[in-house]
Amino acid sequence: MIQVKPRFQSFEEYLVYDDGTEKLYELFNGELIEVPPESGRNVQIATFLLIQFAALVGHRRVRGQGLELEVNGEPRNRYPDLTILREEHIEQLLQRNTVRLSMSPPLLVVEVVSPGELQRNRDYIAKRTQYQECRIPEYWIIDPEAQTVLILELSDGIYQEVGSFSGEAKLVSPQFSELSLIAAEIFKN
Repeated sequence: MIQVKPRFQSFEEYLVYDDGTEKLYELFNGELIEVPPESGRNVQIATFLLIQFAALVGHRRVRGQGLELEVNGEPRNRYPDLTILREEHIEQLLQRNTVRLSMSPPLLVVEVVSPGELQRNRDYIAKRTQYQECRIPEYWIIDPEAQTVLILELSDGIYQEVGSFSGEAKLVSPQFSELSLIAAEIFKN
């Protein structure tokens, strides 16, 4: 028996789909593309930051890779490596861990760049544009290969670089000024 992949005409149609698994999918041109598992290094970095932010804002406002974010363009959804939610999101996400375009944007999204040119372009260009269009106030791009943390802040609808941090440089977060973190700490094994 041949199984036909579903094709969706809208994001709403996709939201009610359940294939009976726990797989994560990006919706691209109406088709489901399975999101592969993250590398151990990326998970390690995202988990370290999750712990840091949970201590700062509380564990209910910090979400790892399982949070789905509706975006404009293709694919129509993303799964950031780390997301810091607004207080109002906690109740809104009880039934489904999806931040819709109709909701207030999260305060911060973090992407850890995976190896390869395609992944670099996706995090530095495509996701940057999509998160900017979602009006997410702050976006971090963490690059394990370059050992840098690029922090972007939304200003007049466009991301501006706050700075690129490496080594012993203290990170400067516009949304979380009380965060005390040195760039090198993120990349420790």
